[in-house]
Amino acid sequence: ENRKVTRVDKKQSYPDHPDRFNDVFQVLCRESVCGRCYWEIEWSGYVFISVSYKGISRKGRGDECLFGYNDESWSLICSRYIYSFRHNNIQTHVPVKPISRRIGVYDDDDDDDDDYISRVGVYVDVSAGTLSFYSISDTMSLTHTVQTTFTQMLYPGFTVYYGSSVKLLMNQNRLMRDSTHNAMSCMINQ
Repeated sequence: ENRKVTRVDKKQSYPDHPDRFNDVFQVLCRESVCGRCYWEIEWSGYVFISVSYKGISRKGRGDECLFGYNDESWSLICSRYIYSFRHNNIQTHVPVKPISRRIGVYDDDDDDDDDYISRVGVYVDVSAGTLSFYSISDTMSLTHTVQTTFTQMLYPGFTVYYGSSVKLLMNQNRLMRDSTHNAMSCMINQ
């Protein structure tokens, strides 16, 4: 439960909560990342797959709230045709194309992004300061790695644009977790 986020037209009636982003279409997981951790996300459309400090601002639309636009968060920006990485409002092109597969029922001339899903793996080693993203199909291929110093606890987060979705997968074959956490659960926002 609480593992899929889809952006929809209709405003959802969730109660106000201080951890909820009030003006951007983002979610931040409740569980922190500790030690060495790996998880996979299935995504479609246009999304940011991020890790963030819990203290990221939740109120407003400024850079201080947006994953990848400040020094408190790191994001892999995913679209059907391209990946890029953003931290502290510096965007870097990633020269790896997303691997996607077509799903559902579609017309031959339909080129809608909603018909495609892709998978990304995220690996974090907090003490080593390593953040790596992988493109996942039958194999794993490294998409982008960042070496930094993490000064606070990290939390997975997602930005979901119109018609897009992300789903946190629990793949037991590749899942590397600290034994103190059973699963990541996301606060569903917006």
